[in-house]
Amino acid sequence: MGLSITVLGCDGSYAGPGGACSGYLLSSGATHVWLDCGPGTLANLQQHITLDDLTAIVVTHSHPDHWIELATAYVALAYYVKRRVPVYGTTDTRERLLVAKGGSVDDAFDWHTITDGSEFAIGDMHFRGAVTDHPVETLAVRVDANGAAFGYTSDTGPAWSLKTLGPGLDLLLCEATFPESRRGEFAHLTAREAGAAAREAGVGRLVLTHLLPDSDRDLAREQATKTFGDDVELATPHMRIEL
Repeated sequence: MGLSITVLGCDGSYAGPGGACSGYLLSSGATHVWLDCGPGTLANLQQHITLDDLTAIVVTHSHPDHWIELATAYVALAYYVKRRVPVYGTTDTRERLLVAKGGSVDDAFDWHTITDGSEFAIGDMHFRGAVTDHPVETLAVRVDANGAAFGYTSDTGPAWSLKTLGPGLDLLLCEATFPESRRGEFAHLTAREAGAAAREAGVGRLVLTHLLPDSDRDLAREQATKTFGDDVELATPHMRIEL
């Protein structure tokens, strides 16, 4: 069994009409990992698996558009599903979750703190984190499973190199938040920058994500394709990719 990636949400910074923020379901056999928990992704997750099927949760950083559904997931798991799930996340994310909950979350979450260079296994998936160019501690991740290699930038500006995730990425989900007119305004990438970075890193397949809801998606794809040198795809809710 290979590795599949299902998009649960892909809007950047805030959700547009009918959309959801960052969240992805990684599946390999009976292992199911919820990667980032942006607003709207808990509902979308349950269109693909039940909360009883969930193996673990990985959260890349403490900005709300990537973690805030953890607070709601706590309620579901602690009071209704009544099971404890491993969670891998940064120190800052845990601190904010505890504030949101107003106390301990240990009855629903088995927390594992991760940071730059952290490596861990969930089922047959091997994860490695790498800190990116973003205002809070933010981890891009590389996932290797059954001969497939997947990379996810989370949020980053151009000062971080994709090569940090290592060679041979079959698929990269890369943020492309800003149009060219806002390049350099904040620690995010444009579509042109995403394409160029993926090409330099030797990525096999590039999918753009985390675009602002009002983005010109066709233009973003065109610009990234030009700098990547091959066809580029755009993430859409419930899109599934098999590796």
